[in-house]
Amino acid sequence: MLGALAGDIIGSRFEAHNIKTTEFALFHADCRFTDDTVLTVALADSILYGTDFVDKLKQYYTNYPTAGYGPRFLQWASSSSRDPYNSFGNGAAMRVSPVGFAYDSLAEVLAKAQASAAVTHNHIEGIKGAQATAAAVFLARTGKSKPDIAQFITSEFQYALDQPLDAIRETYQFDASCQGSVPQAITAFLESDDFEDAIRKAVSIGGDSDTIACIAGAIAHAFYREIPDRIVDEVYRILDSPLRQITTLFTNKYACL
Repeated sequence: MLGALAGDIIGSRFEAHNIKTTEFALFHADCRFTDDTVLTVALADSILYGTDFVDKLKQYYTNYPTAGYGPRFLQWASSSSRDPYNSFGNGAAMRVSPVGFAYDSLAEVLAKAQASAAVTHNHIEGIKGAQATAAAVFLARTGKSKPDIAQFITSEFQYALDQPLDAIRETYQFDASCQGSVPQAITAFLESDDFEDAIRKAVSIGGDSDTIACIAGAIAHAFYREIPDRIVDEVYRILDSPLRQITTLFTNKYACL
């Protein structure tokens, strides 16, 4: 989970100003946590205390109303509606990493990922993006190899993962759909050498940089097991006290660091 937050924070300054290289300063005065972090922590909070996904998402929106939500989520979260809005945006995937860390079987991870997505993103592609991300996190943390992870994601979700990142980078443009960003984030992880490299590669393709790095960072955290201390320290410095508290409780309970 903490890897997702690191990816979001590092990628935040590049969302509107894409960079097509891995050579950049990881942290900068413009780095901040966005809706990716807020809603990831909301799901972690819901899992920790067994509370309703809708209630937590709306509560965290109320607590952080200017975190940078998409227009459809913003409309839903600020309304009295509890009904999903059939989105296939990558919001379902960006927030789902706690599911991949918290449950002990792939079947349960897939079911909980679907449940966490469907409260808003009940479109088949929205659910698929959340399930693919959570499954990749689960498989990574349970010792599966990169080829095993790629094979499962390809066969189960029909995501094409065979295009090299260098080829993606040449033409990739902003795409906030699950099908247009989750496979690219997974590819960034698959081509990485370590946690930091996964984040750098995810940011380097451009597009929805904070979310792509958030997804890649979650999987990389599960796979490599360790995040450099200098990154952990900076993430915790940028988080406010309530987000820091839930993140710490979750990572301690589920041995995420």
